[in-house]
Amino acid sequence: MSRKTHEQQLAQRKAQRMAERQAERAKQRRMLAITIASIVAVVAVIAGVFVVIAQNTGNDTPAASDTPSAPAGAENKPQSIPTALAAPPKRPKPLAAEVDCSYAKSAESASKKVDPPANGKVKASGTSPVTLNTSIGDLNLTLDSALAPCTVKSFLNLVGQKYFDNTTCHRLTVGQGLQVLQCGDPTTDPAKQGSGGPGYSFKDEVYPELKYGRGILAMANSGPNTNGSQFFIVYGDASGLSPAYTAFGTVDKPSLELIDKVANAGVIPEGGPTDGKPATPVQIKTATTAAKN
Repeated sequence: MSRKTHEQQLAQRKAQRMAERQAERAKQRRMLAITIASIVAVVAVIAGVFVVIAQNTGNDTPAASDTPSAPAGAENKPQSIPTALAAPPKRPKPLAAEVDCSYAKSAESASKKVDPPANGKVKASGTSPVTLNTSIGDLNLTLDSALAPCTVKSFLNLVGQKYFDNTTCHRLTVGQGLQVLQCGDPTTDPAKQGSGGPGYSFKDEVYPELKYGRGILAMANSGPNTNGSQFFIVYGDASGLSPAYTAFGTVDKPSLELIDKVANAGVIPEGGPTDGKPATPVQIKTATTAAKN
């Protein structure tokens, strides 16, 4: 074997070893990426289990806490609040012109005497403005029957019977992934707030593409098809929420800015450092509506 041939073979073996090492490093990088993705997926699943709008048990109230665990040393105030409004929800496939709505009696009695809406056909179009006159100022809601006609009918029914008058927004969450103000329970006992409802429930009106963000109005629940009277306003980040909560309208920018002030004042921790009663109380004095557009 000539010296030239030997050098060529050495060079070939060296190149082959380099190629093998590069392939191994590339494989390790791929495995690392898969591992990281798996960890993220597991975290997302865990967050999905715990990120449910809820509090105490009750047939038509949020059941399990959806609030993500706060990092060590986290305070009871939001680290940041998004300022951009989320796009108003819109069904990818419109509902029929009319849908059937039914309201079933709940196992739990009503926290405040109220009549359920009548069962039957409801138009799946039009909007209804509702104003919540509260201790922090007016919160202006726009209910959308194209999104959730049965929910809108129930909410207007409760407004018409003054169900929300003189009630307290009992829950505020300020952690990243879940920033909402929750209201709609007329229970006056502080120890039981969050467990009350109207004595009836109705089915979810959700869809897989449903997203939540700043300005979205949605129903709280304690599981599938347990909607009652409790609702929440997303004032910030809601990336931790799965599409399990019926969105039925929006809240305007000035109203959200009022809620921002409440959030920045912090919570009185109950379900964790970022979940509890608002340090600045939010009391609904009256709820009023106008005719549909």
